[in-house]
Amino acid sequence: MVALLLLALAGIAGFLYLRQKGLADPVPGQQRCVGRSGDASVAVDLEQAHYASIVVGISVARGLPARAASIAMATVYQETGIRNLDYGDRDSVGLFQQRPSQGWGTEQQLMDPYYATNRFYDALVKIKDWQTADINDVAQQVQVSGHPEAYRQHETSARVLASTLSGHSPGGFSCLERRHNPGNADGLTGSLKDTFGRIPVQRTGRTITINASTDQLAWAYAHFAVANTRYFGVVTVTVGDRHWEVDGFSMPSWAGATPAAKQRTVVITVR
Repeated sequence: MVALLLLALAGIAGFLYLRQKGLADPVPGQQRCVGRSGDASVAVDLEQAHYASIVVGISVARGLPARAASIAMATVYQETGIRNLDYGDRDSVGLFQQRPSQGWGTEQQLMDPYYATNRFYDALVKIKDWQTADINDVAQQVQVSGHPEAYRQHETSARVLASTLSGHSPGGFSCLERRHNPGNADGLTGSLKDTFGRIPVQRTGRTITINASTDQLAWAYAHFAVANTRYFGVVTVTVGDRHWEVDGFSMPSWAGATPAAKQRTVVITVR
């Protein structure tokens, strides 16, 4: 009996360790986000969703194809489990575990996910044939890791997050959030601009409206808001004739909106 109890405790401890490292999916019922693209899906916790939305969003702002975000996401999955770590091997820090001693930037800079992500993309686009070469091999050329094949295991999950958060899979991203944090429309507006650059964001009270120039961008903005509901108290997001509303009991789905807004208009409300 004691042996079984010890085995169970060891199993729980092992799961919690993997969950903290981002190497195990959240369990059903846990606060989490789910991305779906085609027949593939992936679950991440709310912190991972926040950082993933920044990494993918910056690729959109830079006009890069979704493949760039797939490579970046495979990298952060492997390096940190999509966590912004203030420690690592030798002097490695941040989402991508970049090293100040290797010229990536100062420790303070690399702890800024916006700076770290842009530095990654700066290096990525200099790799020959990065748009067509193997994702694992391209990531390894950027990172020069001691585990050169490790990025491969994260390719499917990385592709799903890249596709949904870049707006290529409409209605493919949702989050279950139970904390009901206060709304912060100014904070969300600032985060959208920090991530996507100069976009036409209008705020009136608790409502944010964005008139996107393409359907893909509309969904990228919408999924960004959903991914950050924990941080800014998002309660509803509407894109054209699709509507998402936070639900503290089950994973919300994107339902039909009445009345429908313009197809490329994103309307976000916070608490």
